[in-house]
Amino acid sequence: MKKIFISTLTLALLSVTSCKTDFDQDVQDIAVTNGDADFSKYISLGNSLTAGYRDGALYIDGQNESYPSMIAGQMKLAGGGDFIQPMMADNNGGLLLNGNPILGTKLYIESFANGAPVLKNVAAAPTTDIANKITGPLNNFGVPGAKSYHLVASGYGNIAGVPIGAANPYYVRFSSSATSTVIGDAADQQPTFFSLWIGNNDVLGYATSGGSGINQTGNFDPTTYGSNDISDPNVVAGSIKGMLDILTANNAKGVIANIPDVTSIPFFTTVPYNAIPMDDATAQALNTGIYGPLKAALTFFGQGDRINLVSAGNNPVLIVDNELTDLSAQLTAALMQNGYPQDQATFIGNAFGQARQAEEGELILLTASGILGLDAITNQPPTPTSQFIYGASFPIGDQYSLTSDEVDNIATAVASYNSAIAGLAVEYELAFVDANKKMVELGGQSGIQWSGVTYTASFITGGTFSLDGVHLTGRGYAIIANEFIKAINKTYRSNLPQVNPNAYSGVTFP
Repeated sequence: MKKIFISTLTLALLSVTSCKTDFDQDVQDIAVTNGDADFSKYISLGNSLTAGYRDGALYIDGQNESYPSMIAGQMKLAGGGDFIQPMMADNNGGLLLNGNPILGTKLYIESFANGAPVLKNVAAAPTTDIANKITGPLNNFGVPGAKSYHLVASGYGNIAGVPIGAANPYYVRFSSSATSTVIGDAADQQPTFFSLWIGNNDVLGYATSGGSGINQTGNFDPTTYGSNDISDPNVVAGSIKGMLDILTANNAKGVIANIPDVTSIPFFTTVPYNAIPMDDATAQALNTGIYGPLKAALTFFGQGDRINLVSAGNNPVLIVDNELTDLSAQLTAALMQNGYPQDQATFIGNAFGQARQAEEGELILLTASGILGLDAITNQPPTPTSQFIYGASFPIGDQYSLTSDEVDNIATAVASYNSAIAGLAVEYELAFVDANKKMVELGGQSGIQWSGVTYTASFITGGTFSLDGVHLTGRGYAIIANEFIKAINKTYRSNLPQVNPNAYSGVTFP
């Protein structure tokens, strides 16, 4: 069970304002034409965003509201054909391998507690077994979890590689062989038009793991990458270029999108860096019992700036920063010299050896909301006698936060990827979607509007992001679909109508 921290929760999913819209209005009663493009065989390539993944899972309703499916529906008005997706077996999400669960089911809001949503995974078991292969023509080659180089990697759909993490279970379901590639299978469909949106996962794993991977700048060998490493920009650019060479070989036209700054999505923006509510009495007790002695000891070792006294209005979350010098042994010894029993001194020393308070601009991950404010000993809500509270008097693990250096690593990678993607769009004369710019608009104070409905990047209440804080709702995917449609129309002189985001699903409340 997860209790998500939101400072102020408005239960209205969408706020209705004026009739202003930030989308171009479609012209009614005009024949839809394809312009210079041929939409008769449209295929899409990408990752979970292309597949329609949301709420932490892939399931039928999400797939039916994938942005490529929406685009294909509009293309049908201009000579487009059917759009076939590798459909899941249910609306539970999750996967089986020969009857054994390997991925969990989707999230839902069970209830609200103190104004915060309590999230759980649906209890129904998954029924989609990856051993049951999908055969026949496909149009959507979105593979949840795929990085750029995975789409060109042989064996990524080999079922034998799934238990050891060498293959992708979603691609296993529809790969043409144990040695096939995603791009090869897509090209075999002989597309006349394609969309490609890839690169998010090349940096997202690093971000969502709290920067536990390696910043891979200068490493051009993906076979050495860990799952949470940042892909080298040259690897990303080279992988995308290789795919474009294949896709355009028969003169197919297409559209390509850059990636948003991943730290601007709700997974990273929902929990503030000073998230723990605190009154003056609690702050004074913490200063006397924990912060004062710790700061004195750290000051002795020249690290006094790691910890400062707190107040009701100034209480940053305590985090572990693995880049700091580990002072566990020194702190333990200092606490013992000041009268602490050995077991207590050791416990505190080990906990705070690489601890410090978060700084403004650093990010606390959505996953941290499951432990912030809990008793660090019992993992239960604190009692009046609780001494160690996650985030307030006990640091959360390094996997729950992003330091300023880690945020910079992410920003550098995203900027490099996007520069390459924009250049490739020009080189191959493709339509280009600035998804990063759209994310900035969603993250702005006013958000964007469609027919009087305001959409923002706020978790739960903004209407665009699903319960995992990373993937979009049906309404969010509709907003993206319109960005693709506008880019296609602009480049290829077509006039595909936009979709109505208000007609698709958002977050479901209990």
